[in-house]
Amino acid sequence: MADENKKIVRTFNGIVVSDSMDKTIVVRVQSAKKHPKYLKHYTSHAKYKVHDPENKFKVGDSVQFVETRPISKEKRWKVIYS
Repeated sequence: MADENKKIVRTFNGIVVSDSMDKTIVVRVQSAKKHPKYLKHYTSHAKYKVHDPENKFKVGDSVQFVETRPISKEKRWKVIYS
């Protein structure tokens, strides 16, 4: 019965596109999708505001981040330091 208490953790990998805010980076995540009717493959992207408390990452860096509690109005993600 341990499966009932298991927490689902969403993690993404992406590229930093902006680091101009203090303790926040904007990360672009690309994903490949397939159209349901026409079966054509295409790429889509989404941008996430990610908490970076040490201001460690710069534009062009590849980062991994995980979902967390709301930190501000738009930040619900934090960087995983490796």
